[in-house]
Amino acid sequence: MQSRQALPTLIVSAIGVVFGDIGTSPLYALKEIFNGHHPIAVTPENILGVLSLIFWSIMALVSIKYVAIIMRADNRGEGGSLALLALITERARNAGMAWIVTMLGIFAAALFFGDSMITPAISVLSAVEGLELIAPTLKAYVLPLTAIVLTVLFFVQRHGTGAVGMFFGPIMILWFAVLGTFGLFEITRHPAVLAAINPLYAAGFVVAHPWLAFLALGSVVLAVTGGEALYTDMGHFGRRPIRLAWFSFVLPALVLNYFGQGALLLNDPLAIESPFYHLAPDWALVPLVILATLATVIASQAVISGAFSVARQAIQMGLLPRMLIVHTSGKSEGQIYVPFTNWTLYIAVMALVLGFKNSSNLAAAYGIAVTGTMMIDTVLIAFVMFLLWRWNIVFVVLTAGSLFAIDVAFFAANAIKIPEGGWFPIAMGFVSFTVLTTWRLGRRLVGEEVAKQSVPMHAFLASVDDGIHRVNGTAVFMTSTKEGVPAALLHNLKHNQILHERVVLVTVQTTDSPTVNELDRMFLHPMGKGFFRLVIRYGFMEDPDIPAALALCKRFGQPFDMMETTFYLSRETIVPSLRRGIITWRARLFALMSKNATSATDFFKIPTNRVVELGTQLVI
Repeated sequence: MQSRQALPTLIVSAIGVVFGDIGTSPLYALKEIFNGHHPIAVTPENILGVLSLIFWSIMALVSIKYVAIIMRADNRGEGGSLALLALITERARNAGMAWIVTMLGIFAAALFFGDSMITPAISVLSAVEGLELIAPTLKAYVLPLTAIVLTVLFFVQRHGTGAVGMFFGPIMILWFAVLGTFGLFEITRHPAVLAAINPLYAAGFVVAHPWLAFLALGSVVLAVTGGEALYTDMGHFGRRPIRLAWFSFVLPALVLNYFGQGALLLNDPLAIESPFYHLAPDWALVPLVILATLATVIASQAVISGAFSVARQAIQMGLLPRMLIVHTSGKSEGQIYVPFTNWTLYIAVMALVLGFKNSSNLAAAYGIAVTGTMMIDTVLIAFVMFLLWRWNIVFVVLTAGSLFAIDVAFFAANAIKIPEGGWFPIAMGFVSFTVLTTWRLGRRLVGEEVAKQSVPMHAFLASVDDGIHRVNGTAVFMTSTKEGVPAALLHNLKHNQILHERVVLVTVQTTDSPTVNELDRMFLHPMGKGFFRLVIRYGFMEDPDIPAALALCKRFGQPFDMMETTFYLSRETIVPSLRRGIITWRARLFALMSKNATSATDFFKIPTNRVVELGTQLVI
């Protein structure tokens, strides 16, 4: 629990990171509703109806669903789809629902990767498009400048965001203050717009124009994109700072700006070409474009950092192969850089910017991944309500059912945009889902194959006698299972015909919690004849460090000297077969991923000069 002294700092930091995506939505949301691919007539009744839809969508999906309900379901402080999946996996397994819960959690993570490609593209592009209002001749510079901003953003990731991050909070506070101020000024000139707070205006718009309202939902969702980030980033700042920041500052600023844009349109329907920028007086246009660009860069940074965190969680949970993870700060655990994820996102983002060319076209691709994630989160939280919180089943159905109905309406409205660009995040989501599930399936089959070839430990120990030459020092054999004899040990004994005086079989396990207490980190089991089995446990938000873990074995009376310790690793070569457990193309994909995975030496931080690798071939 945060101290009172730390709370203001956490609130400022949360404003700088958590709310970037939803905070930059006013740049394009209302414009897209009235002037996008499915334009709606800019009439007073339509303006009030749409504003009412936006207001109550934000209240239902962000304030109630995420802030009030889902943020209660933290996994020891951590949030996000994979953290939620880890939280309920064991209970779901006991209830016979493990498969469906696991697939839903994996698909939500896959959709997040699709969403993280679109957010930087549409955010930065919509901000830079403000140049067209300053001078129409600047339109030709919008795409090149957007590409430059995004390129710089992705290139600086490897240096870490710690130094820049200190400025994120103040800049975003200024951003939200400007949003609220400009909106409030326009509302005071046309206060009639406040009537849209009445939900009857939204209901009346839906009843009077059901098809228009359905089409509008496809763009109204732009106002709530980023709401899921409040839950994903909960582990960095805590539940309370995010809630306080949302209700006391961010939500009022957003509502004031949307209603201010609505008031402007009531007075001047032609301002729909860019209602956000037309809120500003002429003298403030250039500074506002600069501030908007900074805000969208910050929003993009938050999404990119989120993608790094999800990638690390996926690796630890056995959903992705080992990848290089660089810690960019010695002080902050959360600041990491994943090169493969970074450059994959960069290529996708640049393809989106150059392919779709403007924010209106990108808006057609936006929303489908977000609404899909929101639907899955609703289903997962329903499992939490029933399996963990033990809520009455009727209350669960009423609560989750109502939220799910709203999610379905938004998803259906975005589904009609699939031919216009919505296919992109869906395609990226399915590609990510295929990769995640293929690696998971492949590792399970590899485990089964290793188990088949394994020799029972008790039989092996019985065969170890005085005739085998024992040499000084310690041999550490890394093995993925706690049963049987590692293949590397058998190969070493067969070819070198020696055993070290102390042999330690090390298995690394990832738990369903984000971190593991140091007292619960390791379990050392003596097996006799100088053999030990050591199980090292890490949370899904932690990075394994084998030498550091071995140093803690002093408390068991088994100290390790790295200069007298040799690590034996098995380098597995995967050979795809025609077996029924996995179709051929997926077996080949798994073999390719396995071949390109980061070496166990680097991933487990093992000194390279103390490693012996022994190859083994596995057919799946």
